[in-house]
Amino acid sequence: MAQRGSDHKRESTDCVTLILCSNDERDETLEILELLIIALALSMDAFAVTVSNACCYPDAPRSRLMLMPVVFGVFQGLMPLLGYIAGSLAAALIDRYAGIIAFVILGIIGGKMVWEGVRALRTAKSCGVEAVVKKLSLPAILVQGVATSIDAFVVGVSFLALGTSIAVAAPTVAVVTFACCVAALLVGRRFGILLGDKAEIVGGIVLILIGVKALF
Repeated sequence: MAQRGSDHKRESTDCVTLILCSNDERDETLEILELLIIALALSMDAFAVTVSNACCYPDAPRSRLMLMPVVFGVFQGLMPLLGYIAGSLAAALIDRYAGIIAFVILGIIGGKMVWEGVRALRTAKSCGVEAVVKKLSLPAILVQGVATSIDAFVVGVSFLALGTSIAVAAPTVAVVTFACCVAALLVGRRFGILLGDKAEIVGGIVLILIGVKALF
């Protein structure tokens, strides 16, 4: 009788252990899924900017275009790490002005692209000469990388608050952003070929809209 009771207790203990293990595995799965969703969400601005650049500069060298996934991926992975280290004090300040900072940076870049696109169209129509050659510069890519990754800095603080491993989160965000931007290059370049000189105007408007979105 005592042996039977002991076996029953052992079976109950085994069941509880199995349930706890299943819950832990489920929690880990949810954490991974949530991290991927966050990484995908953070990469959307970089995706849109990559489409815009590829659309505006269809004749840019492939090596220069491939800098965008690399630069955007690095910044998107670096910013959560910096936010994680800086903590809530610095993040509160950045979080307060993140929308304004992104709006100003993307607004200036987008406005410049619209102005250059309009100028190129007017030059081609009025003078009958070839439109101004558009170049995608490394400084412009770096500035865009900073502008599209500001939100990731604040997210890095949330990783700290949630107890998420930054050693896993930062590389995940970087890799997801890189992959999304590579896909964006294919989409953007095709649209650029179809739109021609008007692509720069469209791309500039896209950047401005992204900046406006950052305000809300």
